[in-house]
Amino acid sequence: MKHETIKADYVIVGSGAVGMAFADVILSETDATIAIIDRYQKPGGHWNVAYPFVTLHQPSAYYGVSSRELGSGLKDKVGLNKGLFEVATGAEVSAYYENVMRQTFLPSGRVQYFPMCDYKGDGVFEHTLSGQSYHVTAELKTVDCTYLNTSVPSTHTPNFSVAEGVKFMPLNDLPSITDAPDGYVVIGGGKTGIDACLWLLEHNVDPDKIQWVVSRDAWLLNRKNTQPTLEFFNDTIGAQANQFEAIANSESITDMFDRLEDCGYFLRLDPNVRPEMFHGATISELELAQLRRLKNVVRLGRVKDVRVNKTVLDKGEITTGPNYIHVDCSASALSNLKMKPIFQGDLITPQMVRSYQPVFSAAFIAHAETAYDTEEKQNEICGVVAIPDKDTDFIKFTAAFMKNQYVWSQDPSLGKWLFNNRLDGFSHVVAAIDKDDNEKMAVMKKLRDNAFPAMGKLTQYMTQIA
Repeated sequence: MKHETIKADYVIVGSGAVGMAFADVILSETDATIAIIDRYQKPGGHWNVAYPFVTLHQPSAYYGVSSRELGSGLKDKVGLNKGLFEVATGAEVSAYYENVMRQTFLPSGRVQYFPMCDYKGDGVFEHTLSGQSYHVTAELKTVDCTYLNTSVPSTHTPNFSVAEGVKFMPLNDLPSITDAPDGYVVIGGGKTGIDACLWLLEHNVDPDKIQWVVSRDAWLLNRKNTQPTLEFFNDTIGAQANQFEAIANSESITDMFDRLEDCGYFLRLDPNVRPEMFHGATISELELAQLRRLKNVVRLGRVKDVRVNKTVLDKGEITTGPNYIHVDCSASALSNLKMKPIFQGDLITPQMVRSYQPVFSAAFIAHAETAYDTEEKQNEICGVVAIPDKDTDFIKFTAAFMKNQYVWSQDPSLGKWLFNNRLDGFSHVVAAIDKDDNEKMAVMKKLRDNAFPAMGKLTQYMTQIA
């Protein structure tokens, strides 16, 4: 079949959260044309195959595209997020991205959208249903929004063996259970495992019937410290000031983590178990209280073999039975941990430039593309904040963002852009401070006074973990 030829200024591969955020800024700040290619039927990337009870980890205010609000801006009055600003459900996020495409992108006349298409590389892609082949030319740049691969439970292949006859499922299938099993084995200690355990507890499963396999405990973030309004100033900006002070005053890496926990920046599941992992997972204090009801937390390393009557792990085994349901939560959310320059010739590879915020990062990178003429300058302001895995990755992760923040602070035009971009909620919180509010001004002083000492301490620690 002959190629159909297409041209656009920017060719964006992937219409997930990152691709949509990037395209939105290009549309808003330029008159460029865009071709968006994606394998799913609708925009939203992995949200198309997310488990039915998934929600955002952080407030909706920090998610989506810059030009369109996600959510109602209200606080939750019930549930485990009570008192904090809403976190959109997967269904709400999916509908949001479909509306952005239908109501903003396509009506602009500058976006061509190719869903259900498999990108082969070198400008060639193919429609998965019709077989039609296309060749697209990027007049300016190609934007690879698939680099930070998102692995989801429903399509994940576990790296351990599962014997025939074992009741084994991704957490997507939990709502389809019709007969109560003798017990549950939740495999995975990350945010997906947390969500599975919380869902089971929410639906009145006896905590003693849940065995939670946690190969590594994780340092967790308190969602209260991520809220987008001045009402939570002491929690948000205060947490950042406390973070810098804890790092600056620490005497070792271990002492640093202890201080970060003591000041409320970090949470952990069990006060008696030292975390070895840090993925930036965010939970509420009410969620943590629920998780602490679970007493059968299995810390015997990674799963090697799931059998009908037992599960074998690196350091032992647990007894189960033929009527146990094993819930696979072992998929890693972001599977590509390698860094590369974001701007390389005619290729843009979005990655994080701000800790915990890939969507804001994509919008920022798009702005860097529109506002700066040289690749050197673009990469200077878009230093990659590497995705963390083990606990000490927090050191490089935090140092990279602090370096970016300093570089941004030296450019007044960037400060103006940040303030006007809805995905950068903290700028508005700081700007809303009453200069006569001595308590809040003292927090800002603590933040400023400890920033450089904290950066110096992180630099010192990086030499110890290199």
